[in-house]
This record gives sequence, structure tokens and C-alpha cells, in this order.
Amino acid sequence: MAGLSPQITNLVIMLGMMQVSKRIPLDDPFTLNVVRGCYIASNVIIALIYLYVQAQINKKKDMTTLKYVEPAPVGSSDEGKLVTTTIQAYDSAQLKTAFRGQLMGVAMMAFMHLYLKYTNPLLIQSIIPLKGAFENNLVKIHVYGQPASGDLKRPFKAAAGFMSAMQGGTVQSDKKAVEAAERAGRGGAKEE
Repeated sequence: MAGLSPQITNLVIMLGMMQVSKRIPLDDPFTLNVVRGCYIASNVIIALIYLYVQAQINKKKDMTTLKYVEPAPVGSSDEGKLVTTTIQAYDSAQLKTAFRGQLMGVAMMAFMHLYLKYTNPLLIQSIIPLKGAFENNLVKIHVYGQPASGDLKRPFKAAAGFMSAMQGGTVQSDKKAVEAAERAGRGGAKEE
């Protein structure tokens, strides 16, 4: 599945795991505890990956200046906002966002499993977030050692999809857009 997009592989995994979960006796307490353990282990691995990435970001201390224009919110008549930051601050902010997303997923899963008594999503949520963590741009740069160029060039492009069209435009980092935003005075102080 190396040539397929992450969305397609997630769909294949989801459909496969739905079939597998139908054959697993989740009403057996021992089996249910094993599945819960797999879900918890998956989230611990994700947290350890993110902590390692944060350690690598802090170790590198890349203070190279990064300028880009953030898109205006949907429905707003404002133009994009100029953001001036460092690569270390940008990577830390991106990692914080990824970690917050993971915690939201755990909270939703806890609600669905503990309150609504759904057990089948535990299997799917043991695999897909872990796969997503390994496909994260920061993990590719700081763990796999891939160069920050092409798709991994900062600022990262939002993944194309249904929700990205509703969030406004894309982040612009080209020199022309940055200079236009600087001339228009649509920025703030440098983030530290």
C-alpha cells in the first residue's frame, strides 16, 4: 500500500477491521480487556513518539525565521495574516496540535466506549491513529530523518480533503504573498 494515499489506506483498514471485529467475541470479558489493552498501548506508543519528536525539536533548536501568510477564516472579509516565527516554534506548535487531536480522539473514544458501551471502534482506533502518527510530517522529519523539502517543506500544506475546502485557503509562504502581507501591515510581532 506504499503508493496509495493515506485516506485510501485508512478506508481499507477500517473496512477490514470492521469485518475482523464482527468475528471477535467482544462480549467475552477477557477478549474485551485484551482489545482495551491494545487501544491503551497504541495511545502510549503515540504519546512516546510525540515526546521523542519534541525532544528532537528542542535538541536541534532551529531558530531559522519562517514567514508565511495564514488564510483568513471562512466567511471573513479580512485578508490573510502574516506570521513570523522560527522553525522550532512552528514545529512545536504543529506537534501540540497533533497531540491535542490525539487527546480529543481518546476523549471521544472514552465517551463512546464507557458511556455508550460501543466496543467495535476500539479495534479501529488502535490502528488508524498509530498509522497517522507514523505518517505525520514532523515524525518523517525528526524520526525518519527525511529532508524538509517538497511535501515536508514548512509551512506544511493541509491535507486535501472535504474539510480543507471549508477552512478557507491554504497557507502561503511564497515571497510575493509574504511581501504583500508585510506591506499591508497584516502581521504581528514575531512569535517566540
